[in-house]
Amino acid sequence: MVPRSPRALFLLLLLLACPEPRASQNCLNKQQLISAIRQLQQLLKGQETRFAEGIRHMKSRLAALQNSVSRVAPDAPPVSCPALNAPADGRKFGSKYLVDHEVHFTCNPGFRLVGPSSVVCLPNGTWTGEQPHCRDVDECVGLQPVCPRGTTCINTGGGFQCVSPECPEGSGNVSYVKTSPFQCERNPCPMDSRPCHHLPKTISFHYLSLPSNLKTPITLFRMATASAPGRAGPNSLRFGIVGGNSRGHFVMQRSDRQTGELILVQTLEGPQTLEVDVDMSEYLDRSFQANHVSKVTIFVSPYDF
Repeated sequence: MVPRSPRALFLLLLLLACPEPRASQNCLNKQQLISAIRQLQQLLKGQETRFAEGIRHMKSRLAALQNSVSRVAPDAPPVSCPALNAPADGRKFGSKYLVDHEVHFTCNPGFRLVGPSSVVCLPNGTWTGEQPHCRDVDECVGLQPVCPRGTTCINTGGGFQCVSPECPEGSGNVSYVKTSPFQCERNPCPMDSRPCHHLPKTISFHYLSLPSNLKTPITLFRMATASAPGRAGPNSLRFGIVGGNSRGHFVMQRSDRQTGELILVQTLEGPQTLEVDVDMSEYLDRSFQANHVSKVTIFVSPYDF
């Protein structure tokens, strides 16, 4: 009787399959050895079949497990914080808004950061601070003067300008005197000098700072008359643009009987400086009385803010 265990058959073959030089009665003869080998082959074939069945069963179990896992609700998306923009007149560093990611902020020269310079995304989907913004630095209010003596500092978007308005030079019997840092008045005219009377009685200087690409139309400046106490004022006013380098960017129109408005009608892109001279003429019973000129200088910032 041949053993059924594959291990026993294998050991038995090793023990009984004796080499020819040492053949003895304890060794299998050729026919017995062939028969034992065939039985072992049959046994191995059966083991192979059962192993293949086990593999197929395992694959089936794995497929069922995969289908079961796939039917489970999908994982929640990773937590993220709201998107952040670069502040106006500044920059932002960092474009990932997932938990523990940082975003940093800086401002352009001439501006200072108001708010945190960096924020971190928290697990609850919020940032550790509010988004900051950039504010113009007013160089004109520092402890140290930034303009030479005799000039005035005008704060502009992202910088400053030093100005020194001057009265027109006198000619003939016409002369002007500076009554304030930003206004000149004509000295009294001779009674018989008609040309003198038609020159501006007052010249005032005004400085405006505008952002680049400002939405239009927009009123920039107003000009009005005021009567001296106990003196009858003009009953008619005329407004107009009489000089400058505005190239049609502005119009002057009346807002009421006593007031004219300078209106920007074309978008301005900075940096650039524009000048526009606005005239207001006074009439009393259709008789010319005096005119006043406002010289408006506009500094257009390179920044949109």
